[in-house]
Amino acid sequence: MFGKLKNLFGGDSGIEITAPVAGKVVALEDVPDPTFAQGILGPGIAIEPTEGRIVAPADGTVDVMFETGHAVSMTTADGAELLIHVGIDTVQLEGKHYKACCKAGQQVKKGDVLIEFDPAAIKAEGYQIVTPILVCNPDAFTVEPAAGGTVAAGDALLTLKKK
Repeated sequence: MFGKLKNLFGGDSGIEITAPVAGKVVALEDVPDPTFAQGILGPGIAIEPTEGRIVAPADGTVDVMFETGHAVSMTTADGAELLIHVGIDTVQLEGKHYKACCKAGQQVKKGDVLIEFDPAAIKAEGYQIVTPILVCNPDAFTVEPAAGGTVAAGDALLTLKKK
């Protein structure tokens, strides 16, 4: 009961998910892939990276580090299931230009490096590097953007509130 009262009077500012990479914030509906743009995998936001390093956006546990290094999923300490997908259709690169820096089951702290990648090389291969950051359990959280414009890795990106 007190938790609900706290929420009513603004005591709960929500769970902060930070930017996993520096770059320009892109609305999910503007991502050039219908699976992401339509929110099929979950709500969220995307970033057009200006660097080649993905860091943990919160403390938690890595659930899946894709063999190709192009994507990682994790569960935050607060129970949010996140997917970070570097680029569009980049699974077709079969790991070229990506380096996985974590593995499934690994505990991570906000800011730990998860993936390193070469943005210029990926673009040279003809792929877009826009990076969706999704909440894959939207039944448990409301998801609100906390940033627009450009962000640095570690800046507030999304605010989640438990339903």
